[in-house]
Amino acid sequence: MKYTSAVLLGGAASAVSASGYCADAVQDILGNYYCPGAVKQIKYDGLDIPGKYRAVAEMTNDGTCTFETKEYSGPIAPYDEGLSMHFRGPLHLNNVAIYTPGTSKKREVPHTAAHAKRHGHQHLHKKHHEHKQEERAVGDVVTATIDGQVVTWINTYAGPTADAADVGAAAVATSAAESDPTSTESSEKASSTTTSSTGTITGDFVRSAYYNAADGTADGLVFLANVGDPSLSGTWDTVWGSSLAYVNEDGTGASASPVVLKDKLLDDSTEIAIFSDSECDESCGTYRPDSVAYKGFEGASKVFVVEFSMPDSGETGANQNMPAYWLLNAAIPRTAQYASCSCWKGDNASPLEGGCGELDVVEILSPGETRAKSTFHFANGVGDSHYIGRPIDSPIKVAVVMDADSSTVSIKVLDDFDFGTSLTSEQVQDMVTDESDTKLFSLMSFVA
Repeated sequence: MKYTSAVLLGGAASAVSASGYCADAVQDILGNYYCPGAVKQIKYDGLDIPGKYRAVAEMTNDGTCTFETKEYSGPIAPYDEGLSMHFRGPLHLNNVAIYTPGTSKKREVPHTAAHAKRHGHQHLHKKHHEHKQEERAVGDVVTATIDGQVVTWINTYAGPTADAADVGAAAVATSAAESDPTSTESSEKASSTTTSSTGTITGDFVRSAYYNAADGTADGLVFLANVGDPSLSGTWDTVWGSSLAYVNEDGTGASASPVVLKDKLLDDSTEIAIFSDSECDESCGTYRPDSVAYKGFEGASKVFVVEFSMPDSGETGANQNMPAYWLLNAAIPRTAQYASCSCWKGDNASPLEGGCGELDVVEILSPGETRAKSTFHFANGVGDSHYIGRPIDSPIKVAVVMDADSSTVSIKVLDDFDFGTSLTSEQVQDMVTDESDTKLFSLMSFVA
């Protein structure tokens, strides 16, 4: 069995090239290929392809690492599993919001105080519950005693959605929109259903996690990094290196407890990660002993909106001046993001067995480059040579919409967005729908 590929450009046949898929000539720059001209949208369609990956079954501090095969299927799988957000400098992170479909289901108060808004750069302490908290619906006022202090906040989390079960045709497509995207200002929650050629998004979306750098506000999320320090949080050894740990407010080292990331530029050598504020349980599978382990953002339909800039640091050395924003299957950093004991790498002996999932949203591939590319990494991974312009002098707002109904993932630069507490289905659909002059590029992968 082997994978073969065919390319259709605007409906006309074209020769297949490993360099990328552009209607015009590609440019080979330091081994990377780019289409001429930046785009506003990159979309991946037909992601409902079943597969499998090697999940970590056991990990020990003495170097033991064993795997077991995990199969997946569904419209967005394996990206319906918990995802963590990752950022590499030079990058200034302004705002982050994660939205999940609203539901009438109720949910227990989360197990950490990170769900409550904290202003300034205060610590986010773990809650110590002496009894089960009563369930709360979205919009309810929640009051809890945290380390002896009474804290009140409005519940905005509706819980993850159920994964869709249908498995569709084995096809993957990418598209690029050069026109300006539709404005996506947030509004109050209202019931609606919208249908378009790209699929149907049903129900409204509620903000389940939020970060505002200027206000020093963190809600429903926790900041971590691979900076494990046994004296503070996480761990370190000569076998696996540094584990995940709470990261300090500068993003440069470990913290003893969760804190809010400062409103500052992350330098070239700094990476931070954002997870949900729900601590891991057995559903997380295996994670590194003695590390800090939190769940990712789950569900087959979800929206990530981030405002950030990527200033040019002027550095020219290896791995310098190469900012990036990417999503990982949260199981990867919970074991070893930069070592062999994780589900990131696939099995070369099996064409259907790839990694457990990485989506590079915007990634700079060489020092000082101004073109940010996107790539999917998993058994059915794909990426082409379109790129989004690197925001150097001012921030941009980028939405990643994972839509179960259409098996589509859309990465789109937004003209306007206010990071409100909810989104209507129409607003989410605007982030998915192609503009009128969208150029369609289709990559079909199949087993022969």
